[in-house]
Amino acid sequence: MEQTLKAHNSNKQSEPRFSLVDRLQQWLPKLVMAPTMLVTIVCIYGFIFWTAAVSMTNSRFLPSFNFAGFLQYEKLMENDRWITSITNLGIFGVLFMLIAILLGVGLAILLDQNIRQEGAIRTIYLYPMALSFIVTGTAWKWILNPGLGIEKLMHDWGFDSFKFDWLVNSDMAVYTLVIAAVWQSSGFVMAMFLAGLRGIDSSIIKAAQIDGASLPAIYWKIILPCLRPVFFSAVIITSHIAIKSFDLVTAMTAGGPGYSSDLPALFMYAHSFTRGQIGLGAASAMMMLAGILAILVPYLYSELREKKS
Repeated sequence: MEQTLKAHNSNKQSEPRFSLVDRLQQWLPKLVMAPTMLVTIVCIYGFIFWTAAVSMTNSRFLPSFNFAGFLQYEKLMENDRWITSITNLGIFGVLFMLIAILLGVGLAILLDQNIRQEGAIRTIYLYPMALSFIVTGTAWKWILNPGLGIEKLMHDWGFDSFKFDWLVNSDMAVYTLVIAAVWQSSGFVMAMFLAGLRGIDSSIIKAAQIDGASLPAIYWKIILPCLRPVFFSAVIITSHIAIKSFDLVTAMTAGGPGYSSDLPALFMYAHSFTRGQIGLGAASAMMMLAGILAILVPYLYSELREKKS
């Protein structure tokens, strides 16, 4: 019996004792992260749910919580300006994503050939990404202005028949947004693909060269398929940029001429804060969120499925 009690007491003495310092070390990271988590929950997810709730009401100048069902969404689908903005988003998004990714891949492959002054060239390609879309939009507004930019320059050089008035042409204004967005973002896409190319084992390339494969065939059949996760990431990032584009449109065309170059983000801002239709603006914001989720959810599902397999 005495031996049992001694053994029990020795086990108690051997158990770790948590001092105040140990408890503080355990809880300090949680306390430090608590304000950030609280702000994230309230200011991001909280406002998402608040916007969803407002979109189901008849709110106009001020929020009103009289439930109206899907009335705002019905009005949204009957709004000509919203239909135009969705059509413009399809044109702008597809062209921007396609050209930015193709150009980014091409620039990355070029820099992957160990050319001279690679660091300087890479910096030049990445420089536009350091600018805000407001600066980019303002600069390209000057460049594409028929009275100030390229058209005037060509006229001054004697090419009087040259015409490039896309910025003031309602049928072509949306394509000027594509030009500016590609100029800004293609360097960032290039950096993503260049990092992916530098992460591929060089022995694979050497083995293919020994087998007699040409350089274009190596990139097309071996290297680019290995960069599938980078392609997915590029699609997610560029689609996110396209859907939330607001400052670029505001600086370049302000949605004009008329609302021929309008995008959903500009539509949402105009109706929520300048036209006193908060409910309609909230409904458009939820449609934009649905568009982002329609791209993001399949991507996350494929990533989780690959990890499990």
